[in-house]
Amino acid sequence: MEDKKTKLEAGWKLENSYSRLPKSFFSSLKPTPVRSPKLIILNHPLSKDLGLSIEALKSDDGVSVLAGNQIPEGAFPLAQAYAGHQFGYFNMLGDGRAILLGEQETPLGERLDIQLKGSGKTPYSRGGDGRATLGPMLREYIISEAMHALGIASSRSLAVVSTGESITRETLQPGAVLTRIASSHLRVGTFQYVSQWGTVEELRTLADYTLQRHFPGVEGYENKYVFLLREVIKRQASLIAKWQLVGFVHGVMNTDNMAISGETIDYGPCAFMDSYNEETVFSSIDKHGRYAYGNQPKIAAWNLARFAETVLPLLHANQTEAVKMAQSAIEEFTDMYNNYWIDGMRKKLGIFNKEEQDKSMIEKLLSMMQKYKADYTNTFCSLTIYELKDIATFKTTEFAKWKKLWQARLERQKETKSSTHELMRKNNPALIPRNHRVEEALEAAVKQEDYSVMESLLDVLSNPYDHSKEQSDYSTVVAPSNLPYRTFCGT
Repeated sequence: MEDKKTKLEAGWKLENSYSRLPKSFFSSLKPTPVRSPKLIILNHPLSKDLGLSIEALKSDDGVSVLAGNQIPEGAFPLAQAYAGHQFGYFNMLGDGRAILLGEQETPLGERLDIQLKGSGKTPYSRGGDGRATLGPMLREYIISEAMHALGIASSRSLAVVSTGESITRETLQPGAVLTRIASSHLRVGTFQYVSQWGTVEELRTLADYTLQRHFPGVEGYENKYVFLLREVIKRQASLIAKWQLVGFVHGVMNTDNMAISGETIDYGPCAFMDSYNEETVFSSIDKHGRYAYGNQPKIAAWNLARFAETVLPLLHANQTEAVKMAQSAIEEFTDMYNNYWIDGMRKKLGIFNKEEQDKSMIEKLLSMMQKYKADYTNTFCSLTIYELKDIATFKTTEFAKWKKLWQARLERQKETKSSTHELMRKNNPALIPRNHRVEEALEAAVKQEDYSVMESLLDVLSNPYDHSKEQSDYSTVVAPSNLPYRTFCGT
């Protein structure tokens, strides 16, 4: 295959600022070409936001770029090195099957990473084949776009291309490459890698690059690295609260899967909770529930403590003082998270102001939901549209008592019923990517090459707060099974 950078009419405006960092931070290499690339799905709205031509991306040359067979002008393909605590154990890691082409400058002046996932072996593959299979890449496409539509900071999916090759996992699976878009791929694990194997000056270089890329406005702060630590903590507190508010379970909250930008990243065995249960686990490899739904805030705090450890040399020349500064920042996470979470819960219940007993009232509702195995999303949706008939929880005396408390709470605020209803509509999605619907779409796509099921699902998920009649079929819950729903990383 001709080894050249391809200038296309697609609208690529690429450069790779990461390539100007110390060479130990990455390995420069091209994606491994694939046999027979075919475009499976292209994100039209995102293409426009990136300033890219949809027609050009659909062309043979466009698909060749999305598959990694050609390199667009301005790209500098590389695999990033990083480390991370995986289920609590520290490992040297890195992009084992992903290549960062560079950053696209959008029409609005944003700078967004363009990464190919499933693009072949790298020096960090650790014995893996560097490839990805179609099912998990389509899962990431569906879930990441659903998260974006829900208003949750997330990496995005531009396209999935099949490769025409079979990939060996438990069985032979069709290969695929996902084009992932993110504010950056800087991770807690990136800082752990440089802290462990780099110099303090290299660590400072990484921190300065991160500040310049994600945290403008640092000039007014006496200690810019304390500012960095606090801002990362703040963004993660907000992000995890939003996960909890929609019942999202990431599945593998290793430190290498926590983005410094505050975006949800590295979708693997993720899924959304149906029946409310703090112990909900979907990942087949999370045997002990480390990353269960109810543990996600605690794990985020633990991960952030690991991040704080990496920047200690930058916080203060005296280690004792540096530790004090880091501890002070980390201790703010719990209160920050709780404030974001309870504020979100108030909105889900139509509450505009604050009262001390709000937390108790919210916890009583969640306790009832867990006791009666109520569907998390549909319970709040039913409260929003005030249809209190079809959920068993609503028929109990406990709920009747709680409802009186809630109604009295709403009457004590000055806002109108119409305003209350609108607030709830904006904060309670009518639907989420139901697990059975996602599996249905993936099975049709992978086994039958029928992508219409996925396209229909994506269409309804793009407007989760519509509360339209057309969405009702996608909000139904399947009957409970004796076998728990399990998801897989797909690596």
